[in-house]
Amino acid sequence: MSESLPSFEDETDFENADRGFLGALVPGVVTAGDGRVVWDNDGYAFLDAECPDTAHPSLWRQGRLNARQGLYEVTEGIYQVRGLDLSNMTLVEGERGVVVIDPLISVETAEAALALYREHRGARPVTAVIYTHSHGDHFGGVRGVLPHGAEEGVPILAPAGFLEHAVSENVYAGTAMTRRASYMYGVGLPKSPAGQIGVGLGQATSTGTISLIPPTVDITETGQEETVDGVRIVFQLTPGTEAPAEMNFLFPDHRALCLAENATHTLHNVLTLRGAVVRDARIWAHYLDEAIEFFHGRYDVAFASHHWPTWGHDAVVEFLAGQRDLYAYLHDQTLRLLNEGHTGVEIAELIELPPALARAWHGRGYYGSLSHNTKAIYQRYLGWYDGNPAHLWEHPPVELARRYVEVAGGAAEALAKARRYVEDGDLRFAATLLDHVVFADPGDEEAKAALAGVYERLGYGAENATWRNFYLRGAQELREGVTGEMVDTTNPEMAMALTVPMLLDSVAISIDGPRAWDDDLTIDLVLTDGPTGAGERRRLTLHNGALTHRVVAEPRTPAGLALTLGKVQLLGLLAGRDLQELGVGVEGDPALLGRLFSYVTRSEPRFPIVTP
Repeated sequence: MSESLPSFEDETDFENADRGFLGALVPGVVTAGDGRVVWDNDGYAFLDAECPDTAHPSLWRQGRLNARQGLYEVTEGIYQVRGLDLSNMTLVEGERGVVVIDPLISVETAEAALALYREHRGARPVTAVIYTHSHGDHFGGVRGVLPHGAEEGVPILAPAGFLEHAVSENVYAGTAMTRRASYMYGVGLPKSPAGQIGVGLGQATSTGTISLIPPTVDITETGQEETVDGVRIVFQLTPGTEAPAEMNFLFPDHRALCLAENATHTLHNVLTLRGAVVRDARIWAHYLDEAIEFFHGRYDVAFASHHWPTWGHDAVVEFLAGQRDLYAYLHDQTLRLLNEGHTGVEIAELIELPPALARAWHGRGYYGSLSHNTKAIYQRYLGWYDGNPAHLWEHPPVELARRYVEVAGGAAEALAKARRYVEDGDLRFAATLLDHVVFADPGDEEAKAALAGVYERLGYGAENATWRNFYLRGAQELREGVTGEMVDTTNPEMAMALTVPMLLDSVAISIDGPRAWDDDLTIDLVLTDGPTGAGERRRLTLHNGALTHRVVAEPRTPAGLALTLGKVQLLGLLAGRDLQELGVGVEGDPALLGRLFSYVTRSEPRFPIVTP
């Protein structure tokens, strides 16, 4: 990774981050109804000091920029609330009220952001909501701007495919992703020079109530124009970039361009450390290039769902071109090197950004990194296997660790050798060796303490905020065990947004396959409000430990049990309520439902990461 840094004398980002400031929330703390703190931006006041030796100077600079909090004018009629969540809320004034773009993660922070806007701009009603893309930090707080009952007649605009992608992330791998996200965002770490100083994209994730109101207007093509509350908007669809469903859009009468999360003041993630589907860096670059041409000459400022705006048409073009080149270069050079026979790990050591990109502050790896993004591109094309037969059938971590420790001469000798690597400054291999000692014997407190110390030093030296948080959370967990609050991504509105097939998939991935090997059953669900209308019959089959489902028009054989019900009743069954209580129509043997549910497991979201 290139060690050349941009000039710390360049104050442009600080000037832009402060431009248009109207006022802050004082104190910068948001609480839930029960008094629990869900957001505390004041906790980052320590960033006003000089960078200590416990942080990378470049990351400290990014933290200082991201910690700015308050209401800002972007241009006449367009305002942003920044520093009240991981993301920004943007507000566009219309003829009757205000259009809200990306209402943050939590209901509580969104409500506070809207109140701050109204304090300075008047009590305008919310007349429309726009979701730029399908990640939770851009829709979760919507009930903070549109409480129950207030959404009647208010258009909700989103890119095509938004709803499916917004909810599916919380179903299939949601438990594991949420657990790893606690490391990525430093949940549970103290806000301090030696702890959590941000995440590069913003400061942290709020921990309040997540909500979702389904879109009412789909944006289906580039060039589509919509007018909401008298505000004209021109859209560019950008699917498969930073999110599976995402869009940029222009406010032509304001000469302002929204770049969603496609262009931010950091190298973004091609694959997040919390886990996700690998993004397409090639198509990401393509849509940034398209945006340069499609919107050319029609804006004077560009803003995004994170960070601060960029003013001046030429400055925006330069910024977009740099971001485009960043993802294109990563993609193309990774492909060039993998086609020369290099593995993902090797490419991560070989690749280096062109000097012009390395010297651009927005090209630095505060959130994504050059190292893990190149590995992600390799993974997208070639998968986890690097082609070396020795890596095809390796032992799992604990068994592999025991053998490494044995080869090293036992735990005491392995620990001593690891400490010599620490003394020599090779923290990377010291971490690898100590990790094997801990996995070989998780009760070895001396080894855990030594590994925690190494993780701590690696974290202090990391320019990437999410790497820092992973290292420091790992150190914390080795010393204290599993701690930290887990964000709850489940609520009735999220469940209602799931389609029936997605609900059934959530059951299928929870089946304890080995226990269900020898069972064989069929259950039909006759839906009173199915996607194709009342009477849709969906057959569930449990066979060989696998639960599958499909729509059947006229079943060739009868099911052991047929249930006539609506989606709300299905949700009730999945929540553990009984058939009679829910008023479900029953034909056949109701005991089959109990048999099916007896195989359903519940995931433990607080599983260990740095120990077996």
